[in-house]
Amino acid sequence: MRNGNRVQLLELIEQLNLLRSEMLALEAASLREGAGLHHAHRTSARNLSHYLALRRHDIRHLQEELASLGLSSLGRTESHVIAALQTVIRVLSQLAGKEQAEPGEAEEMAGFKEGQSQLEGNTDALLGPAPEGRKVRIMVTMPSEAATDYALVRDLVLNGMNCMRVNCAHDDVEAWSGMIRNLRRAEKETGKSCKVEMDLAGPKFRTGPIEPGPAVLKYRPRRDVFGRVETPARIWLTPADQPETPPAACDAIVPVSAGWLARLKPRDRVRFKDTRGARRAMTITAAVGKSRWAAARQTAYLAPGLILAKHAARRKSARPLSTRIGPIPPLEQMLRLKQGDLLVLTKSLEPGRPAVYDKKKQLVSPGRVGVTLPEFFECVRRGEPVWFDDGKIGGIITGVSPREVTVEITQARPTGEKLGAEKGINVPETALRVGALTARDLEVLRFVAEHADIVGCSFVRTETDVRELQARLAELDGGNLGIVLKIETRQAFDNLPRLLLAAMQMRAIGVMIARGDLAVECGFQRLAEVQEEILWICEAARMPVIWATQVLESLAKSGIPSRSEITDAAMGERAECVMLNKGPYMVEAVRILDDILRRMQAHQEKKRSKLRKLQVADAFPVPQAG
Repeated sequence: MRNGNRVQLLELIEQLNLLRSEMLALEAASLREGAGLHHAHRTSARNLSHYLALRRHDIRHLQEELASLGLSSLGRTESHVIAALQTVIRVLSQLAGKEQAEPGEAEEMAGFKEGQSQLEGNTDALLGPAPEGRKVRIMVTMPSEAATDYALVRDLVLNGMNCMRVNCAHDDVEAWSGMIRNLRRAEKETGKSCKVEMDLAGPKFRTGPIEPGPAVLKYRPRRDVFGRVETPARIWLTPADQPETPPAACDAIVPVSAGWLARLKPRDRVRFKDTRGARRAMTITAAVGKSRWAAARQTAYLAPGLILAKHAARRKSARPLSTRIGPIPPLEQMLRLKQGDLLVLTKSLEPGRPAVYDKKKQLVSPGRVGVTLPEFFECVRRGEPVWFDDGKIGGIITGVSPREVTVEITQARPTGEKLGAEKGINVPETALRVGALTARDLEVLRFVAEHADIVGCSFVRTETDVRELQARLAELDGGNLGIVLKIETRQAFDNLPRLLLAAMQMRAIGVMIARGDLAVECGFQRLAEVQEEILWICEAARMPVIWATQVLESLAKSGIPSRSEITDAAMGERAECVMLNKGPYMVEAVRILDDILRRMQAHQEKKRSKLRKLQVADAFPVPQAG
């Protein structure tokens, strides 16, 4: 070996040994801080500290030198950091002819296997055994109808659901009980096991109620590109005192007098003037119970008190019988916001209202809406950004008082965006002083401890949040429950290693990458980078990850997937679980996701590509010798 090459090798060995020393020093410090770790996580905590010590440095130049020598560049070492580092040091020492009194190949191989084995064991502890033929589990968020529709829950289990997610921000104890009851029945019927994960709502800032709009409804027929009616509008006329649920989809539900309805027969015409004074008519097509189906070929607007007159199909001379439309639910009102508009956020949860303009379209008063948590007003400062409805609307805080915050809208489409009630509010640069458990969460937690397998901790930010949840569960004899830390704020991302060490006091733990809020908090352009870092750090901690938010969203909602979301779902192979949201086509979404994950696991495992045989390579057979 030339002397120059030997010098290069010795320099590389020295750099790697310095890294190793830092790893051991950080390990010692981390274990002192992480007193009370569950025995199953002690080696994982050590490996996490090794990985953090490695990633405190930019080692790209070192990676290039190692790769040029045909050695590992340390790019796939998350679950076995020190074993990988020691392997490279040993090989470099052999090449340099230098004695290396460190662990040999057997110990290094044990280190490699330990990381993978512990991650698999931790995943089993949280999410249960992997289904046959697929490593990655599938979690599905339950819609309200899962409480009463047993067939839906059974079909989800049959098609690959491994964990039922119940969002405690919606529905109530009665509905949650029905969902879990249906799941347990489905488990017995299918012979398949499925965990129950219940997400606490957490301290999510949301917009308060908005005063209702006018009581008016609109229906219209479907037309082709030439404006010709393809399908008339379907109207359900039902008794106002005892309304009946329409047996099929309709365009409008109109409450009227039961006595008047009883006189309507198929082919009768109902004539009226709508709210604009336009003459309109509908034709009775069928009688169902005390209600009637009607069809209309023109658009109409209806309001309470509007007069409907019956005209018999055959007796044109008969005097028409009339009735008035009964109560109609008011429209849900939205605040329309454009760039440059002002929005006042209020501590009061009195119904908000849109902006008011005079006849010259000059602003009289800006739009107003409440914020669900009062801590918002104690934490925000002028100049900080605020985002609404998953980042659809953005603004800058221009004024702060104890009961009101003024926001200037800086981001919205030119035509404006609609902001409704109960929409999320994100303040990524605000130092929030609010715990992860609300009073409502504490009420719900008793039910969760008795009925769930896993509890999801929403909007966790600090180790204190984690320890409070652990303490509350211990009080409720729920110490055996699994805990999932939902990473959905910038503060949680920044504190991730400390959150993981705090969680390691319990056996069954995991992380959910809640990509919706996280994208708003960290910036959409950074989401890909942030989710990669979370995957790496959790693999170093040998902790299972749930890949969540908008996976196969179009498929679940419309029945037709987009190309990009199929690719996104395939990326879920790098996690231990993929979460699907609710939608009319959720069973189909589970079936397709199951197929995608089964196909991808032959090609990908974490960051590692797996070289399965490619069928396309058979088109180029190897020439026979001779």
